[in-house]
Amino acid sequence: AASDVYKRQKQEFPQRLQKLRERRRMSRKALGELCGLSKNIIGQYERGEKEPTLASIVALADYFEVPADYLIGRQNYL
Repeated sequence: AASDVYKRQKQEFPQRLQKLRERRRMSRKALGELCGLSKNIIGQYERGEKEPTLASIVALADYFEVPADYLIGRQNYL
């Protein structure tokens, strides 16, 4: 069902964001500064406590040079 897909995608974003950040050996603070976000927001995204805005998804996808669909779990890019 559509709600199952949404739930899975909601779980994918925190995991993929953290994996991309850790792969570059970056702190949350450094990533936040590069993307115009706070380290607290990055942490909340990675823990699944807060859903990202569209602007945040675009900024993070652009920084990591991955499709936004990969970041939110709609595409298996890597």
